[in-house]
Amino acid sequence: MTQDTDQTSRRIAAGRRVMTTEADALNLFADQLGAAFSDAVEALLNTRGRIIVSGMGKSGHIGKKIAATFASTGAPAQFVHPAEASHGDLGMVTEADTVIVLSNSGETSELADIIAHTKRFAIPLIGVASKPESTLLKQADIALVLPRAPEACPNGLAPTTSTTLTLALGDALAVALMEERSFGAENFRVFHPGGKLGARLLTVRDLMHDDMLPLVGAADAMTDTLLAMSAQNSGVAGVTGPEGALIGIITDGDLRRHMDGLLTRTAGEVMTPNPLTINPGALAAEALHMMNTRKITSLFVLSDDRKPLGILHVHDCLRAGVS
Repeated sequence: MTQDTDQTSRRIAAGRRVMTTEADALNLFADQLGAAFSDAVEALLNTRGRIIVSGMGKSGHIGKKIAATFASTGAPAQFVHPAEASHGDLGMVTEADTVIVLSNSGETSELADIIAHTKRFAIPLIGVASKPESTLLKQADIALVLPRAPEACPNGLAPTTSTTLTLALGDALAVALMEERSFGAENFRVFHPGGKLGARLLTVRDLMHDDMLPLVGAADAMTDTLLAMSAQNSGVAGVTGPEGALIGIITDGDLRRHMDGLLTRTAGEVMTPNPLTINPGALAAEALHMMNTRKITSLFVLSDDRKPLGILHVHDCLRAGVS
């Protein structure tokens, strides 16, 4: 489709103006972030029940995303629509919860009942608005003030900059809470078991084979070693020392390099010592990277005392969607 050059330039300029306006506001907000933010994180950290997020209109849409982010990072959270709250859903909000209410103006009438509910039952209330003198922030136990930044809308009316600021604040609270709780990749995987993200967060323990491992002793004859490799169809055999620790590995490449008189040798004479290994708690993505980098097809999985716990094949990772 052919477009007029001036028209194209005008559209690009509008997009850049919006992004620049919102980026400037975010930088301003970051500079202004103060003790109230730390207080909010502390309140969320001490929440015995759930984090309840509420807001009307565009703030409500942002609130749903913020609640989902909390929930997916290990902090039980739920969005409660303020209008529905006035018609029975206030029963979802308990004294064990902490409530976050979002409103750019801080004067949204539909929020009155949920604010009153927090006061009635002494439920911690974190208010987010752009006007410190607003009803919401005056009633809040912790007031998070959005900077007075212009909306990116040319008429200054459509919620644009303000919703971006609120969304970023929600992300900042969630990440700060994650760090306080030492919420890492292993925890994250519990809440994201499906899809590409779930595959990326699988651990070696999730995919390794731990039964009938192809293991031989250093003094075992190569005839027994070949039988072990064939029985498990693994293409490798691990060689263990007197106390069961892995001391070497035998691969197809080792067999070819020692083809002359192979059957007269012992496993210890043919093995490659100190092979590349991995621990069971490592991410499968890390194991796959190691195998691709070293151009090998399998890794033995070892305990802290270097005893074999399992074996992981590159095809196990690929079948699970790890990349």
